[in-house]
Amino acid sequence: MNSSTTVVGFAGIGVMGKSMAGHILDKGYTVHVYNRTPSKAQELIERGAVWHDSPGKMAAACDVIITMLGYPQDVEAVYMNEDGLIPNAKPGTYLIDMTTSSPMLARRLAASGRERGIRVLDAPVSGGDVGAKNAKLSIMVGGEKEDFETVLPLMEIMGSNIVLQGGPGAGQNTKMCNQIAIASNMMGVTEAIIYAEKAGLDPRTVLKSIETGAAGSFSLSNLVPRMLDGDFEPGFYIKHFIKDMGIALQSAAEMEVELPGLKLAESLYRKLADAGYADKGTQALYKLWADELA
Repeated sequence: MNSSTTVVGFAGIGVMGKSMAGHILDKGYTVHVYNRTPSKAQELIERGAVWHDSPGKMAAACDVIITMLGYPQDVEAVYMNEDGLIPNAKPGTYLIDMTTSSPMLARRLAASGRERGIRVLDAPVSGGDVGAKNAKLSIMVGGEKEDFETVLPLMEIMGSNIVLQGGPGAGQNTKMCNQIAIASNMMGVTEAIIYAEKAGLDPRTVLKSIETGAAGSFSLSNLVPRMLDGDFEPGFYIKHFIKDMGIALQSAAEMEVELPGLKLAESLYRKLADAGYADKGTQALYKLWADELA
């Protein structure tokens, strides 16, 4: 797999997808793009990407297609509709879904692809807009080992921690573990900063002490500065985080696992979304206390 012989498709040119597709363009690959809102792909088109007005038309022209979509229903439509990827891709095509989606859906897509000679991998990511811009995403992969090894050079363009977790669906289940850990961490991070402010401390000075100790985390180092600057623009949308937590809670219920921290985090983020912050970044959890909404 190399830039001279492999044509890459990318569907989902959003906050993260634009950077991810851009890195592949920068490596000299021919990149074809599809997005529900065409204007969001304009910058990539101006840089040389080829536009298609349906996933199916893009699929017919590509050897590998990466998707970075919003919700499981979007994934199902883009992959399975009559003008979607699986009905129109050539046998031997690799489809890589990097959306955070349902493990059950991932297994179903892999089975549908296999019937047509199409290789489907689930490869959700963590790292947000910063990780996407810096090509430092953590990529959690589910699929066959041979397929993973074939597409690994493409993944290495977008990420720096890329692990095959198991068969189809394993990537999505691993991403649920990631989101479960983040959910409770975001509550702790936010409460720590609110506590610092109420105690009369300078939260930025507090951050210098605690971010490199046992409390250190991506959220503490990268999202607290945004909270303190009043920057609540999305690196990762609250509405998408609520979606992820819902998938995790549903999967946990199927496995008869209780996740009280996740349930609390979901309830707080739903309250935040109801207050008008659904399209803001997850760091806006701070607003629940700052605006006295909690």
